[in-house]
Amino acid sequence: MRITVFGATGGTGKQLVQQALDQGHAVTAVVRDPARLPIDHHALTVVKAELTDTAGVRAAIEGQDAVLSALAASRKQGEIATAGVRGMLAAMATTGVRRLLVVSAAPLGPLPKGETLAGRLAIPLVRTIFRDVYADLRVMEKEVERSDTDWTIVRPPRLLDTPRTGDHRRAFGGAVAGGHSISRADLANAMLEMITETEPVRQIVGVSAAATG
Repeated sequence: MRITVFGATGGTGKQLVQQALDQGHAVTAVVRDPARLPIDHHALTVVKAELTDTAGVRAAIEGQDAVLSALAASRKQGEIATAGVRGMLAAMATTGVRRLLVVSAAPLGPLPKGETLAGRLAIPLVRTIFRDVYADLRVMEKEVERSDTDWTIVRPPRLLDTPRTGDHRRAFGGAVAGGHSISRADLANAMLEMITETEPVRQIVGVSAAATG
């Protein structure tokens, strides 16, 4: 497939780019600073563009099979995730590209049924600490949900820089009960799997590590 990755220089973004290339896909990585993406591959195209660069974003999306966003969120810095996704949606509307997967965060939703005591205590605290980040993600999610794309909102819990296991748990509509972490590598793997699956289309999908944690 032909895949465009936004937020390609972040921890999850790099995993998306590398794993997609390893799987034989052609990848277009949209970055602000190409020096921060130390990946060299014949099937990788690096596009330097700001999220507000309408022409640049459109060129990076046109002709692709899927668009993946791993943009960091921050309301204090101008709603990065929301602004980025708005640009993607505008470009997708004019290019005919339909498949969109975006990274959000598990604490945005209600506590899942069967959540552990540790989760019931920790998640409200996390929501308070990262309220600016989640405010950006909430607006971003609303923009995605009302779009005419084949979208999937992926909500992971705490992200870890641990090796890929190739396994994960999912919960449609919300977070995974008792799932308090996932590696960035497994998050990327889950997103790449979901590109061609029909069940996650126009769904919020919680993901976590396969083992409780």
